[in-house]
Amino acid sequence: MKKEYCGLFGIYGHKEAARMTYFGLYALQHRGQESAGIVTWDGTKIREQKGMGLVPDVFNERHLGTELKGNIGMGHIRYSTTGASLIRNAQPFIVRHGDLRLAVAHNGNLVNTFELRQELEAEGSIFQTTMDTEVFAHLIVKNLNGNTIEDAILKACQRIKGAYCMLIMANDKLIAVKDPNGFRPLALGRLDNKYVLASETCAFDLIEAEYLRPLTPGEMLVIQDGQLKSYTMDIPKQPKRQCIFELIYFARPDSYVFGDVVYERRKAFGAALAHEAPVDADFVMPFPDSGNYAAVGYSQASGLPLELAMIRNHYVGRTFIQPSQDMRDFSVRVKLNPVKSMIQGKRIVIVEDSIVRGTTIRTRVKKLRELGAREIHMRVSCPPIKFPCFYGIDFSSKGELIAANHPVDDIARFLGLDSLHYLTIPGLVNSVSEKDAWCLACFDGNYPIAPAPVRGKDCLETEYAPGIIKEYC
Repeated sequence: MKKEYCGLFGIYGHKEAARMTYFGLYALQHRGQESAGIVTWDGTKIREQKGMGLVPDVFNERHLGTELKGNIGMGHIRYSTTGASLIRNAQPFIVRHGDLRLAVAHNGNLVNTFELRQELEAEGSIFQTTMDTEVFAHLIVKNLNGNTIEDAILKACQRIKGAYCMLIMANDKLIAVKDPNGFRPLALGRLDNKYVLASETCAFDLIEAEYLRPLTPGEMLVIQDGQLKSYTMDIPKQPKRQCIFELIYFARPDSYVFGDVVYERRKAFGAALAHEAPVDADFVMPFPDSGNYAAVGYSQASGLPLELAMIRNHYVGRTFIQPSQDMRDFSVRVKLNPVKSMIQGKRIVIVEDSIVRGTTIRTRVKKLRELGAREIHMRVSCPPIKFPCFYGIDFSSKGELIAANHPVDDIARFLGLDSLHYLTIPGLVNSVSEKDAWCLACFDGNYPIAPAPVRGKDCLETEYAPGIIKEYC
């Protein structure tokens, strides 16, 4: 199963900043379910509340109504990229330096974290966590002597490499930065005359904020006293390389991401699939919810009816009482169950958004066979994932990618399919607005930024604290 990125939300000058941030994080919950945090500025200090779990589990009315005072708010929901899933790695990350109170929230993954941390520790820095976010905070503080906070942040950005969008609260300033390649989405909006920032525009919709524009690659925005100022990083211009997986899988379909409507792009991927790989079948169906919108596009382009023959249980939590060993595949069946009368004797086209490891899909296809499906064809709305991602997606080794190790025909046999077709790279790129603006490294191995020699989200635990996961989890 794929894992999501993190989500960011910030608001400036609102009397209910904490509550608005809560709602913003709630709308972004799909981007991370490991931990959540909100910080506010009350005029003299940063107030914080962080915890493990989902947004409604971490915050209550006491936090939002009385404890998180202030009219500047910033929040983060996390899926860990670098750094284990521990409470001390929850964000935003807060530091004090003289009169400065600094909070940093990060969506992305830095590829040179290990080297920078070694350098900083050799110079005397002491670390509290195993996050790449803390490395960035140290770099900011290191560059403060004689510089403004804006200059210190821009100088810190010259040292880091990788994918990042960050929100930074520096006393009464709310600052946003986006990496020079533009890997991650971050949008600017306005609620009445108050500025808001979010990873996706669905967060604006919930609080009825107006979407203004996406941040541009290499941009830093500073909000102070209700005024907005934009800076450009003093870094050689890089080619725009937006993560195509935002449109394929990660973002909510009702969001604008990189200036594109996610719902429309996913339908376009499905339509492209129908043109590339038509099949004579009785109907098209998705595995909810990931394949829903590409399946709509495939159905409309092919003329085949769309049936929702697999029903999702929307009330399944993250944890439940585990069944006995003889109840095989329970975790798969508790989430999705087929409509049995729709399956027997039918020729079915299943549309999925991606195949990473294939084990879950294999179980679902097997169930359809047991129910009497005559033919099962699968169409996948992205190309085969053959290469690890070092910019935030949780498939960081080739060994866990089924398409990296097996040809398509072998994958089809492993999954129990009559046919299998992945959307081609040209088909994918021709279905989006910008044609030469995407990171496709997981498909073609062309990495915009060279991967680090020390890789993996647990690299700091492995090097600096090999017992940390056992000790603290």
